[in-house]
Amino acid sequence: MRSLEQSVSGKSHHLLLALTYGPRPSDRKTSFSEQGRLQCDVKLATFATRQHGKSFAQSADERDTSATVQAALEAAVQRHTFPKANVDVYCLILESGGADAAVAITAASLAIADAGIEMYDLVSACSVSRVGGQLLLDPTADESHHEDGEVLLAMMPSLNLVTQLVMTGEWSTSSSKEALELCMGGCAQIDSVVRQCLQQAAVSS
Repeated sequence: MRSLEQSVSGKSHHLLLALTYGPRPSDRKTSFSEQGRLQCDVKLATFATRQHGKSFAQSADERDTSATVQAALEAAVQRHTFPKANVDVYCLILESGGADAAVAITAASLAIADAGIEMYDLVSACSVSRVGGQLLLDPTADESHHEDGEVLLAMMPSLNLVTQLVMTGEWSTSSSKEALELCMGGCAQIDSVVRQCLQQAAVSS
């Protein structure tokens, strides 16, 4: 079990709980596979945002975020080490400050590594919003609400490999390059912090 508080730019704030279960035998009636299955579920606590009366059922946005997190992590997890088994990752966002998918990807990666599941590299993720022509790294919820374009980048920093890239809105070549460079810089900062967390956990265990 791993909790993560993340703020890259010092503006947005998140509190997220990530839990990893497995590997455990799959109960699905499927043929043998040399690749294990990674399943990610992201849920927003009812008190995580200013919106009230949120349903306990997983919303469409939460399902989309879950799919984004899973796609970003699958390339980093050595799934061949647990054939015909499942690793389940659950992320509960206790406090949402915007750019939830990027925070969930980073927290889930940390939880997987902390559980001792073999990975090719840790995954860090960062988001950039374009608001009024300005590029904002690690946008707040209010900034995300007013954005007219967004870039989400997840990568394995040590291997310099991108595992997920999502861009919304219209982007010129120069602005998209600038946004990607901002994301990569943010991912490098986050990766350093995550590795420190793992080292501290190893020393204290």
